[in-house]
Amino acid sequence: MLILLALKRSGSADLPLHYGHVPPWLAQRMAKLGLAIVEAILVEYGRAEVIRRLSSPFWFQSLGAVMGMDWHSSGITTSVMGALKKSINPLSAELGIYICGGKGKFSRETPSELLRIADKTGLNGNELVRASKLSAKVDNTAIQDGFQLYLHSFILSSDGDWAVVQQGMSNANATARRYHWHSEHLKSFVEEPHTGICGINQGKILNLTANEANITRQTMMEITAASPVKMIAEIQKLVMPNHHDVKAKDVDLKRLGSILWLAQEKQPADFESLLLLEGMGPRTLQSMALVSEVIYGTPSRFSDPARYSFAHGGKDGHPFPVPVNVFDETISVLQKAVEKAKIGETDKQLAIKSLHQIAKNAEQDFIPNLDFEKVIEKERADSWQHGGRTVFGKEKRPNEQLKLF
Repeated sequence: MLILLALKRSGSADLPLHYGHVPPWLAQRMAKLGLAIVEAILVEYGRAEVIRRLSSPFWFQSLGAVMGMDWHSSGITTSVMGALKKSINPLSAELGIYICGGKGKFSRETPSELLRIADKTGLNGNELVRASKLSAKVDNTAIQDGFQLYLHSFILSSDGDWAVVQQGMSNANATARRYHWHSEHLKSFVEEPHTGICGINQGKILNLTANEANITRQTMMEITAASPVKMIAEIQKLVMPNHHDVKAKDVDLKRLGSILWLAQEKQPADFESLLLLEGMGPRTLQSMALVSEVIYGTPSRFSDPARYSFAHGGKDGHPFPVPVNVFDETISVLQKAVEKAKIGETDKQLAIKSLHQIAKNAEQDFIPNLDFEKVIEKERADSWQHGGRTVFGKEKRPNEQLKLF
């Protein structure tokens, strides 16, 4: 009998395949905001929760959107994991969170990185390497769904919990597919079937990981024949649309409307004493409310990831240019709250948490009456005031726009 590590895939996401790069001005801010969000989660919930969040495709997509990346593109995976690795790894000894692997050649360095971490933490390096290789083998070889892996990130806590975020590319239909894995505990693969081998049926699923893994192959085929109703209950599936602009149908208008009402119509002065965030204007409040939800919201809050792009826009200008000044203020507020919380002063942290709850409470009886297109139009019109920027350049005052003739 072949005994393997039990792997639980927590979900997958299908994304339009986008090319391009993340400009340095955005990459630096993504790293800072990503670190601040992770530290806030660590302070409130602990390391296991960070691992669990990253294993959720909906939360991951929401995180990428709130960090100013294109809300639905394949580039979110590479940029978010790159930003987190850059900002978290220098502090891994303190945080107890380690990120290995990455895109292309960096993915092949995962085993050596895991072994080095194991030497420092006392964890079983061979088991971690085996888990990394198996997760890649299952998605890239055992599950032949037309997507070839090109990114593999392994996120590990000093307690031994881990998650895998990896992405494959299909040249046939210009899409990328992201796979999320989460280890809750180790089991026998043949005794506990893999609950996450699920996707669009493109024929028989082949397990090529071992010649003698006959029981494993039978188990995987049983899963493909299982009732769709049963499988839907066991796996998350996120499919992003091909259109680049954010449309009303992509967003829960009731949730977004309550956030905009809170920031734009209810004056911040009404609850400054509660928030303890002096000098915060309405636009930064809007971003902080969405960031607060990414940190403190429950899983059901992330069913519409596009909504989180209304915090800091997107680098390609959808739904609007990245408001750099607001982005910096958000980072500053969150960083200060985290630093205070580390030394036992939790007022600012509780204020940010309360902001999410205020928005959630306002949402219950809220009747959305916003004109979605006008909301985006206003954000774009005001973009120059907030240091708006895209990969195409900085936004200018209306009277500074270049004339065609």
